[in-house]
Amino acid sequence: MKDYQKCIEACLKCASACQHCAASCTRLDDVNMMATCIRNDMECAALCYAAAQLMSLGSDKATEVCKICAELCEKCGAECAKHDHAHCKACAEACRICADECRKMAA
Repeated sequence: MKDYQKCIEACLKCASACQHCAASCTRLDDVNMMATCIRNDMECAALCYAAAQLMSLGSDKATEVCKICAELCEKCGAECAKHDHAHCKACAEACRICADECRKMAA
């Protein structure tokens, strides 16, 4: 069984950052401008939590899910990086780290 701990921790940190980012974006004056960011955050958080769960279970599908998770983290991080809000910058960084860890796990 692979040692998933570092990737699990990155996924959980990313999911938390994504949820915080989505919630923070809903409080902005021009929430419509942040719709793509919010949607990506919610999708990324859901997949990061699922990946962490599957790795914790030692699932034989964890590697495949980590590959998809890396792709979604890259997409979410790229969107968040477009915005100057502190929560978006923090989310983009968490997404980058998670994508790196998931790519290593899927290799």
